[in-house]
Amino acid sequence: MKKSLSFIIAFLCCYIAMGQEINATVSVNAQQTGKTQLSIFETLQQSLERFINETSWSDRDLPDNQRVNCSFFITVQRYDSNNFKATLQVRSSRPVFGSSMTTPVFNFKDNDFNFSYTEFQPLEFNPNNFESNLVSTISFYVYVVLGLDADTFSPQGGEPYFAQADQIANIAQQSGRAGWGASAGNTSRFALNRQLNSSNFSDYHQALYVYHRLGLDVMHKDVTKGKENIARAIELLNNVYTNRSNTVLVRSFFDAKAREVASIFKEGPAIENDDLAEDLYEMAPNYGQLWSQLQ
Repeated sequence: MKKSLSFIIAFLCCYIAMGQEINATVSVNAQQTGKTQLSIFETLQQSLERFINETSWSDRDLPDNQRVNCSFFITVQRYDSNNFKATLQVRSSRPVFGSSMTTPVFNFKDNDFNFSYTEFQPLEFNPNNFESNLVSTISFYVYVVLGLDADTFSPQGGEPYFAQADQIANIAQQSGRAGWGASAGNTSRFALNRQLNSSNFSDYHQALYVYHRLGLDVMHKDVTKGKENIARAIELLNNVYTNRSNTVLVRSFFDAKAREVASIFKEGPAIENDDLAEDLYEMAPNYGQLWSQLQ
């Protein structure tokens, strides 16, 4: 009997872990509401963490140390009768091969994260239905994070994840909720999804692979080669920018990595790339102070 019980427990543990790829932290800041004493904000935070970390998002089964690290920062601006007006900041990172460092991959702020939530309501993901704006928005960004992470390890590796994000977005668009439609603007989740799934932005996906796998991941053994490939990734991004200057993908790339890029090129062996600083100034003028430090 004891052996049977042990087998059942072990089986259930393996089943629960199956397909989990995310190691997420969730933060809910409700200071702007003036109602921070309400327990619903803490319950929401805990429920979302369990939802993200315990849902099987694909058929991949990763050990804890290989799961994608990401964070979801929710700033609640207004709360009334279980209706939330909020913003959402999503960030992700991945380890750098041959070092103890991690590198930021994604940093994106969604200003149209409005949803309804009743304390203790179950959160369940159904890829074929719009369950709620809360579930759809969080699920959409989970697949974006997984896709971008996969892009950094293999060419176009994120395609199946972006296709899933696109399916979520197409179904959610029918709800009429803010952020899913074309009227949301060029920095919305609609624009993010459209660009991630467009063949016109293939150089962006290739840049992620070249920057991380051929750049950062080789710097532990060949700094110059790594820097040359990172410079090549910047050239690929500039191709995207030249063809479509107002792109949320290029902007979010530098929101995540501007300081890292500046640190890479202002230190260590110099490489020949006369256009690097000029390209960076053009694509990300908000970080001009960083680019002025480059070799």
